[in-house]
Amino acid sequence: METPMFAPYRSLATSYRNLDLETSVQDASPHKLVALLYDGAIGAILRARAAMQSGDVAGKGKAISHAIRIVDEGLKASLDSRAGEIATNLRDLYDYMGRRLLWANLHDDDEVLQEVAMLLGQLRTGWSGIAPEGRSAPNRAVTA
Repeated sequence: METPMFAPYRSLATSYRNLDLETSVQDASPHKLVALLYDGAIGAILRARAAMQSGDVAGKGKAISHAIRIVDEGLKASLDSRAGEIATNLRDLYDYMGRRLLWANLHDDDEVLQEVAMLLGQLRTGWSGIAPEGRSAPNRAVTA
């Protein structure tokens, strides 16, 4: 059997995308990191919806689990309790999203996936609207 000289296209594309993401994360301000978390969660939900529509149960579960981890271990964990009521409200909203994503996974509920993606999209839009202009934010806890 002949060993191929080059990696398959898919592997190269995946490697490039992973390198691009790693570079983005390393160079990102705390504000940009939160935006990347929103984008990642929305992307995971889109993958879950596609997997659900194609009947890929394992792919759906993996994508929804990824979205839940981003919301819980990324967005919720980045909250600074010193931000007061807004942090509390966001924490409650992130908890709600996690529960809804679990429900969607258990019940193959595409409408719930759409709901959570819409909520994340609205938060992402609002977050973009408060981006610091041309200044780098100090390295400290982020109040997403």
